[in-house]
Amino acid sequence: MIEDMSVRGFTEKTRNDYVRNVRAFAAFIGRSPDTATAEDLRRFQLHQAQTGVQPPSINSAVAALRFFLTVTLDRPDLARRLTIVREPRRLPAVLSIEEVTLLLQAAPGPKYKAAFATAGAWSSGRPKAGPVGRRTARLRGGRAQGRRHRLRAHAAAGRAGQGPQELALAKAGDRHAMLSPQLLELLRVWWREGRQLGVLLPRGWLFPGRNPVEPLSARQLNRAVHAAAEAAGIKKRVSPHTLRHSFATHLLEQDTDIRVIQVLLGHAKLDTTALYTRVANTTIRNVTSPLDRLAPLPVGRPRSGV
Repeated sequence: MIEDMSVRGFTEKTRNDYVRNVRAFAAFIGRSPDTATAEDLRRFQLHQAQTGVQPPSINSAVAALRFFLTVTLDRPDLARRLTIVREPRRLPAVLSIEEVTLLLQAAPGPKYKAAFATAGAWSSGRPKAGPVGRRTARLRGGRAQGRRHRLRAHAAAGRAGQGPQELALAKAGDRHAMLSPQLLELLRVWWREGRQLGVLLPRGWLFPGRNPVEPLSARQLNRAVHAAAEAAGIKKRVSPHTLRHSFATHLLEQDTDIRVIQVLLGHAKLDTTALYTRVANTTIRNVTSPLDRLAPLPVGRPRSGV
């Protein structure tokens, strides 16, 4: 099984998680997991549910056992007996326009102001491209198409000597994100300061870490967001992903077509994007009830017996 995972390029963490889950299943049935039956799988999932194992952990075990049964044992018939547990969707935390402004104002310097704003705008791309903080932190310097109001991510890094008008965001695969005039200005300010400090290296990272050779880590970006939120007096739980949620919600409140937002966020299913309709307060307030479109109804005392 470990060899099968290695061939497919699984990360060490994933390999360890999969082995741990298969080991737990083997301990439950009390024998080698390659002798498992459909009844063993049913009893194992029932045991998990009865002992209060949470849906994410159950689904993690399902993924591991499906791989083990389908790939390593070549027994897809057994893998079909495993059941994914549907998790209730939580409403995402969303910042108001005013709170986003306060957060940017509290950011510690031009680099983080630009990084925070980019985390919100950088919503296009593949849904499995990783957390927003990591995607933002690992952008490279290159070209921003200011006249076309978009950021472009491409496979090749930028050339040495490009100026603020030619900031590029390079990452595996070609994608585009919205580039607002304010974001472009924040990137220009950071570009000028980063060049003066000598931390923006040719073909280097757009947001370098303490060592300019390395990118700003997702943990560093996350900590900076938390610190800025605390400094701004924002009581909500804020992370780089909160900026993505806020970006989508504000677009919806501006009457942007939900299918356009779906593309910008890289969602495969419209149902995922539709979750934002539950937190877009302005949109809900502006919806006209069908009752309000009826002719005025007579108002008076009801007749006897009504």
